[in-house]
Amino acid sequence: MGKRLTQIATRTGDDGTTGLGNNTRVSKNSLRPHAMGDVDELNSHIGLLLCEDLPADVRELLIDIQHQLFNLGGEISIPGFELLKDDALAQLDAALERYNAALPRLQEFILPAGTRAAAQSHVCRTVARRAERAVVAVCEAENLRPAPRQYLNRLSDLMFVLARVLNRHRPDGSAGDDVYWKSERLERSGA
Repeated sequence: MGKRLTQIATRTGDDGTTGLGNNTRVSKNSLRPHAMGDVDELNSHIGLLLCEDLPADVRELLIDIQHQLFNLGGEISIPGFELLKDDALAQLDAALERYNAALPRLQEFILPAGTRAAAQSHVCRTVARRAERAVVAVCEAENLRPAPRQYLNRLSDLMFVLARVLNRHRPDGSAGDDVYWKSERLERSGA
């Protein structure tokens, strides 16, 4: 990428616009800035997840995902530019297959809960879904290739699987499991 930021407070956004990577200015309320913001928020939540005690392989995967999300955000911010490479999606597919294969088959719905790391992974999953919806909106209104949308779709799936992995990874060595939804609670409450 070209220029690096040397000044953070430029005041050019005081009028409610922001600059895209191709030097055009758009409303901060337009589709691309919404999508860029959601991707940035997702990356920040992954950064928070990285503060937890994680298996080394999960940590390395998440660090790489953060770099790929920066590429994805850059691609959204520069109309017509491609930064997210095809192998990024292949990496997510391989990770999904690998981690999911080691988990017991789901028989029930699970709650977004468990260990703090697993719960944070679920937060990442939901923010990834929102970012995906924002990118879909950009794709429907403008010319944006499908790779960013596909990446976010796979990433949200991976964050669900990683939440299950992290519920089983306990720093104290104890066994962990998913937190299952109990439908009888609804039946007892008369819902």
